[in-house]
Amino acid sequence: MKFYFRNLLKLTKLGKQNKYDLEERLINFAIMIYNLENEIPKTRFGNNSANQISKSWTSPALNYGEAQGAESDKDFIHKIRIVLKELRETKVCIKIIEKANLVTKKESIKTIFNECDELCAIFNSSLGTLKKKKISENI
Repeated sequence: MKFYFRNLLKLTKLGKQNKYDLEERLINFAIMIYNLENEIPKTRFGNNSANQISKSWTSPALNYGEAQGAESDKDFIHKIRIVLKELRETKVCIKIIEKANLVTKKESIKTIFNECDELCAIFNSSLGTLKKKKISENI
């Protein structure tokens, strides 16, 4: 089953892309957040927001990489769930940063938010597919 799920995550289709590497996409997302974080003003609230988002923005890529070396299907699923959890936390941080007007480049924050939203949808859908696959195998 692990082989099936890993291939599902690697070959997910989005828009005009026929194939892409989720690890690369998560790394690029982390770089986008890093650049956003550098734009946040050095105020008390800005520092707090930057510190909070910096705790969650690298985790999805790192946990996805760790999932690739998972010792069992259960471990793999757990790590993918962590990826989704950290993406959701990052999404909330992005909303706070946007609503507090901590960055001036509104287009870049919208792009980052949309990418986070798409990544959440990919991992959420993949977990749902895996759950269905597990249920059908247990019958």
